[in-house]
Amino acid sequence: MSKLSGAFAKPTQDTKFHIDYDWWDNTSSLRLYLLSHIQNKEERKRLSNTEEGAVVDYVHPETGEVFQYDELNLALQKSAQQEDFINPQASTVDNIFRVFLKNGNQPLTPRELELSIGKPSSTILKTIGGTRIYKGIRAISDS
Repeated sequence: MSKLSGAFAKPTQDTKFHIDYDWWDNTSSLRLYLLSHIQNKEERKRLSNTEEGAVVDYVHPETGEVFQYDELNLALQKSAQQEDFINPQASTVDNIFRVFLKNGNQPLTPRELELSIGKPSSTILKTIGGTRIYKGIRAISDS
């Protein structure tokens, strides 16, 4: 079962995780963190000095799904397509977050995340499966 059945159920290797954007109580903190994932330094600097902008359509290159993004999210999607977006120099939490940015926040298990970030699923589960929530990455629950 991939969903947690109780408020205190312990996640397993088969528990699905995602970014819970509601966890971020400060949208400016979220915006700053999202900016840190933009690979192009000039674009990151430009976007850090602008407010949320007009919305544009973005077609995901792998799924063909159409999303509406502002400039920041469009820049994130462009960065996510770069080969070094997920890399060993980034922290485990940052790489997990980047996987979810790249896949449109589709829920994944630690086993599935292992394939993307190259860390053992046991390490991933220890990192994001505890009581502390990192960057809004949490298990999907019934509630």
